[in-house]
Amino acid sequence: MLIEETPLDPAALPVQAFRAHLRLGTGFSQDDLQGPVLEAVLRAALAAIEARTAKILLARDFALSLPAWAEPCGQPLPLAPVTAVHELALRDAAGEERAAAADTWRLEADTHRPVLRAAGAALPAIPARGAAVIRFAAGFGAAWAEVPADLRQAVMLLAAHYYEYRDAASAGAEAMPAAVAGLIGPWRALRLGAGGAA
Repeated sequence: MLIEETPLDPAALPVQAFRAHLRLGTGFSQDDLQGPVLEAVLRAALAAIEARTAKILLARDFALSLPAWAEPCGQPLPLAPVTAVHELALRDAAGEERAAAADTWRLEADTHRPVLRAAGAALPAIPARGAAVIRFAAGFGAAWAEVPADLRQAVMLLAAHYYEYRDAASAGAEAMPAAVAGLIGPWRALRLGAGGAA
C-alpha cells in the first residue's frame, strides 16, 4: 500500500506559466474564475504523467507498507527519483511500530528503479502478520523549474488538452496525445517479466 503523506503544494503549480501557455489574457474580471479551472487541469495532467512514468515531478513524502520483501537483500521502490528514505519501520501484528536501525539499510538511487538495499546480508525481518513501512521523499524538486524540461512541456501540453476538452461532450477525446506520449516515453521505466519488456 502506497500513501502520499504530504499534499502537493498549490503554490508550486505553474498556474501563471500555464495561463501564458494558453495565451489567456489577464486583467479581466473573470481572471479569478479561471484560476481554479487552470489549477484543476494542471493537477490532473501532473497526476496522469506521474502515473504513466512512475516519476514524481514535484517533491512530496510517501509511505510504502509491505507484508513481505520482494527480495531479502533489496526492495525496489515504486516511485522515482527518491531523494531520501526517512525511516524504515517494522509494524507488528498489534500495529505497534519500531524503527529499524539506520545502519541496517541504505538507499540505492536510480533514475527509474531505486532500491532499499540491505547493508548486510538481508533487510530486517518483518514481524509475523506485520509489515515494513518505508517512509521516503520523492520528486525532482520543490520548485517547478527543477522538473526536467521535457516533463514540464508534457504537463503543459496535456493540461492544455484537458482544458480544451473539459466539457462532457468531449469525453471521448484521446486521453494521452501523441506529443505528450513522445515526451514522456524516455521517462517510462522498462519492465521485464515473463513476457519480456513492456
